[in-house]
Amino acid sequence: MTTDDNDAGLKLERMQANLARVEELSQRLISALAHRKQADNALSGPSNEVYMKAAAAYVAEMMQNPSKILEQQISYWGKSLKHYVDAQQALLSGELKAPPDPTPKDRRFSNPLWETHPAFNFIKQQYMLNAEAMTNAIGDLDKLEPTDRRRVEYFTKQIIDMFSPTNFLGTNPDALEKAVATDGESLVLGLENLVRDIEANNGDVLVTLADPGAFHVGQNIATTPGAVVYRNRMLELIQYTPTTEKVHATPLLIFPPWINKFYIMDMKPANSLIKWIVDQGFTLFVVSWVNPDASYADVGMDDYIRDGFLRAMAEARRITGEKQINAVGYCIAGTTLGLTLAHLDRAGDTSVKSASFFTTLADFSDPGEVGVFLEDDFVDGIERQSARDGILSKFFMGRTFSFLRSNDLIYQPAIKSYMLGEAPPAFDLLFWNGDGTNLPATMAVEYLRGLCQDDGFAKGTFPVFGEPVSLSGVKVPLCAIACETDHIAHWRGSFNSIKQMGSKDKTFILSESGHIAGIINPPSKNKYGHYTSDAPVAGVPEDWKAGATFNTGSWWPRWGEWLKARSGKMIPARIPGESTNPVLCDAPGTYVTATVVAGSD
Repeated sequence: MTTDDNDAGLKLERMQANLARVEELSQRLISALAHRKQADNALSGPSNEVYMKAAAAYVAEMMQNPSKILEQQISYWGKSLKHYVDAQQALLSGELKAPPDPTPKDRRFSNPLWETHPAFNFIKQQYMLNAEAMTNAIGDLDKLEPTDRRRVEYFTKQIIDMFSPTNFLGTNPDALEKAVATDGESLVLGLENLVRDIEANNGDVLVTLADPGAFHVGQNIATTPGAVVYRNRMLELIQYTPTTEKVHATPLLIFPPWINKFYIMDMKPANSLIKWIVDQGFTLFVVSWVNPDASYADVGMDDYIRDGFLRAMAEARRITGEKQINAVGYCIAGTTLGLTLAHLDRAGDTSVKSASFFTTLADFSDPGEVGVFLEDDFVDGIERQSARDGILSKFFMGRTFSFLRSNDLIYQPAIKSYMLGEAPPAFDLLFWNGDGTNLPATMAVEYLRGLCQDDGFAKGTFPVFGEPVSLSGVKVPLCAIACETDHIAHWRGSFNSIKQMGSKDKTFILSESGHIAGIINPPSKNKYGHYTSDAPVAGVPEDWKAGATFNTGSWWPRWGEWLKARSGKMIPARIPGESTNPVLCDAPGTYVTATVVAGSD
């Protein structure tokens, strides 16, 4: 028997073994899918009305301006026909090569075969032509309202991205090459990854973005020393251990969003905003919100303000003996900090000396990209589902936010995991992204209806403890940081929110990058810069930016100087537990690591 015969025999054995594993995994897959809970259909896509409006606008355009429609179609037909002829001529040359490829570069098509192999290149070019034709057809519709146009454009792009040839095994050269090279092992590993994800999500598909065993909160992430010094049903209050002999008298209290967990600000020492703040000589408190289950169904925005914001503020003052604090609100917590400050102003309470807002929207007249999910078709579904579950599950929120960057957070990870059989990467940011939280049913609906849809804060109609508050009621000195490419809280909306606040002392900083990277931007990396201006926070956002100065490096030191000017004299550093509140446990606390199984988790 020759060596070739031995190799062939081994390959056959491996293939048979892999087929046997596929059979076993198929049984597990069927069992896992059987556990899928029925969810409201509205949470899986927009209503048919979106497509009906697009179709009606297209028909109206065709009737009123048929020449434009014909021009679009003829252009598409011509390009497709030319592409076919070019491909045929390349084949007739007798060489296995693709015709000239004028399509733009796209990192989805990085495998050289997309450029050199006639079949793969033909598929790629035709996909790009189809995508261009669909995008142009939607873009030229004149009979759509602006809101409907944004939604039609967004969901059209989602459909285009979903049908990329890279998303299918038979037209993905990377997956096919690896399957051949591994005798089918990569496909078996991919099926194992798929089954694991479906089992972990009770019958739903949600790709695992990071190795779940690579990180442990409190061990190799969220390790800045500190202690929980207060706990109630809504939060744990963490006081961080000082690293300087003296600190500023006025304490700083950070409210992170309760849509995610606070340790995005404390991933590792090199990029920890929390550690950096402590190292600058501030007494720092950070709220760690509870991850609610169905027992929190009736908890609303007033509960978050009373038992969250006001209680944490009171405890920070009690512990430090100071009459005033400085406060920070990030994302939805920034919106709620604004509501709290407007309430305090109405009550004549001056316990907050200054406020900082990170990526905060308070004026939702233009919610930006996320607005496609804020119409009644989605919100009605959320209201029905959360009423049934008692919570708005982290599963639905995570999936929704992922679709804002579907190629990065859905399709590419799915290709690597399910087609290539790769293990999820040990990436701390993606680990945090997958470590989501639920929202109480009442709070979720109040936020979506009253603040997002009705724009109640900007209009002065949203109630706090039964009385409406408005942006003009936010009168403390403030510093706002927005992010240039933020897809959740777009910077123009943040600017428009801040300019309506009643403070006479406003500083606006525009950081490069997005919702997370623009905020978690340590000076040591010297990665993203920021824009500043002495001009008033007024007028059109684009005009402010046009007149702003670009500064290289992180905005943290600039904000730190702003904060120091409002934080009082230097005093001996405060140690957690030495004051009125004893240490309950070490940071990062218990709420951040608690496992919650509820609803559709």
